[in-house]
Amino acid sequence: MTGAVGFACLTIGLLAALYAAGAGAYAGHTGRREVAVSARRAIYCLAGLLAVAMVMLESAYLRSDFSYKLVAQNSSTDTPTFYKLTAMWSSQEGSLLLWAFLLSAYSSLVLLATRRRLRDIAPWATAVLGVVAAFFLSLMVVFGQDPFARLAAPPAQGNGLEPLLRHPAMMIHPPLLYSGYVGFSIPFAFAIGALIRRRTDAEWIRATRRFALIAWTFLGCGILIGALWSYSELGWGGYWAWDPVENAALMPWLLGTALLHSVMVQEKRGMLKVWNASLVVGTFTSALIGTFLVRSGVLESIHAFGASTLGGPFLAFIAVVLVGSVALVISRLDSLRTEARLDSLLSREAFFLLNNLVLVALCLVIFWGTFFPLISEAITGSKESVGPPFFNRATVPLALVLVALAGIGPILTWRRVTASTLRRALTAPLAVAGLALIALVAFTGAGRSGPSLAMFTLIAFVLAVVGQEFARGAAARRLVSHESWPAALAALVARNRRRYGGYLVHAGIAVLLLGVAASSAFHAQKDVRLLPGQSTRIDGYTVTYRQPTAAILDDRAGTGAPLSFGAVVDVRRGRQHWVMRPSRNYYAATDGTGGAIGRFFMGDSTSEVDLRWGLRRDVWSAIQPDLTSLIAPIRVADRRFANAPGRVQALIIAALAERYRTHAPAATFRFIVSPMIAWIWIGGAIVLLGALTALWPAPEARRRRATSLAAARLGRELSRA
Repeated sequence: MTGAVGFACLTIGLLAALYAAGAGAYAGHTGRREVAVSARRAIYCLAGLLAVAMVMLESAYLRSDFSYKLVAQNSSTDTPTFYKLTAMWSSQEGSLLLWAFLLSAYSSLVLLATRRRLRDIAPWATAVLGVVAAFFLSLMVVFGQDPFARLAAPPAQGNGLEPLLRHPAMMIHPPLLYSGYVGFSIPFAFAIGALIRRRTDAEWIRATRRFALIAWTFLGCGILIGALWSYSELGWGGYWAWDPVENAALMPWLLGTALLHSVMVQEKRGMLKVWNASLVVGTFTSALIGTFLVRSGVLESIHAFGASTLGGPFLAFIAVVLVGSVALVISRLDSLRTEARLDSLLSREAFFLLNNLVLVALCLVIFWGTFFPLISEAITGSKESVGPPFFNRATVPLALVLVALAGIGPILTWRRVTASTLRRALTAPLAVAGLALIALVAFTGAGRSGPSLAMFTLIAFVLAVVGQEFARGAAARRLVSHESWPAALAALVARNRRRYGGYLVHAGIAVLLLGVAASSAFHAQKDVRLLPGQSTRIDGYTVTYRQPTAAILDDRAGTGAPLSFGAVVDVRRGRQHWVMRPSRNYYAATDGTGGAIGRFFMGDSTSEVDLRWGLRRDVWSAIQPDLTSLIAPIRVADRRFANAPGRVQALIIAALAERYRTHAPAATFRFIVSPMIAWIWIGGAIVLLGALTALWPAPEARRRRATSLAAARLGRELSRA
């Protein structure tokens, strides 16, 4: 019964989205206010329906109702509550429901916020949002991705959660990414509405800028948490592999970064209107492409759901969005022209434009490398791919230019800056950068790569510029208010949150890139095969394999109790000493593969790495155990295991674990020393702080909003009188 109600919510939601699209377009064309209100309320209704559907599906997970196909596939009675609540978006159908729900929530918020303004644009924006919502709902209702599908014969126990997903970061990562993808639909919808109405001023930007920044922040956090998951869970020791789905998330983030910079130029100078409209379209389209890659199976990725039937509908929708939007921009070129011109190449708007060009170039390079297998197959008939070396060669020069621009941009003023002013502003940051370069050459040796030295030097330059801007602003305020330095700094940021929040974001990106550059340039890795008692050295550390370990773990994630084989490893450097315990977990196959014992080694296995975190460096370890000593005992155990009582089965598995501990041959280890990699996550936290600072409305902004609303009410009362 509940499954039918849930599917009914989706079906009625699809009808509500279609009504919102049609009514919004009609209201936009005719100007009928009551129809526009009706379309907006249809979006509210859609949000309510999808909230009910979300609650119903989550409750099915909580009570382990395996009559739902989705619950049986991704949960079990032993799955902890946290993973039950978050397992929904580990599936294709559940993630589509989450996408649609987030879209309805975003749409409701922005339409509520703009209900008294942009009355000529908002109906068309409502129509666009209704079309997007209708597409995602149709995937569930029409194209067979029903999250409420039922099983005729429910199993007694579910499959449990995919072992690789048994990590808190991975369960938070998808909703953050989706929040970013979905959030970019808001500026897209209002940009389309503004183009249709030929309202090419900056009013639609002011109404949706905060939503764009929220989407950019969510997407960035999702990317970083995904990188943290890769680093600590996948067992290869990295945080970025240039995987197609990783790249698909990075592309809209880069274009969104460009958009957030260039809309300021349109707000301040009325310039870059065509460019901004194109960036909005590109950002939303790339977000759709990111969603498409996870669900189509056209490119191999550890993050994808695999091959499905959704590739065709997604490609068709992306084509409609792209072709329709480009045609609309071209048809409005006369309205998008501006009389303003660049007054000087030494101006903030000129450097923002250059910054945009570099960000778009980075996006195009990543797009080319990501889709090269499909491009090569279409041209030559064979699917060729490019790896990390291509991306590193192509993106590093552009990243260097981008960091330099991030340092120069805050120094410049709008319209033009004089040479003397620029010289005064650059003196201290250039001195800091020069000292940093000298120190790097002196203490790390001149043999390090040129790009690494350049990146470190430019990072020092950016941090010096940001520090100088904060110091100058606080000093100027102290001259007027006679406050203490902390009070002056706090008041400065509070009164100019958007500006100084942006500076914090620049500093955070610089710190993040410091971690990337240091961990790449000074990275040490060693793969070695050791017997118990043997040692090896890596980057000044002595690592000793003390003894093997084996255990039957608790079923903490409801995936079937795994067998775990690992090692106790001593790590020493000078007076430092600690113990690491890397292991590999083996989960029983659920498809009947192998014998009763052998199925553990036919199913999934996960590398449980051990990490020593530190601000200066991380030490990372993983193990690939050699299980050859267990092959013969497993064959014997498989003949006896199936019909044995549960207590005897437990004894057999325990005997195998004990045999591994006493007869284990050499194991293969991977040890990695990554200097300053923790600064990637610290930089991400600073970026988040800067974004939240910029998002928080200043008191002056609230007063201006209250004044404008009061003026609008007065105008309506006078018109009625």
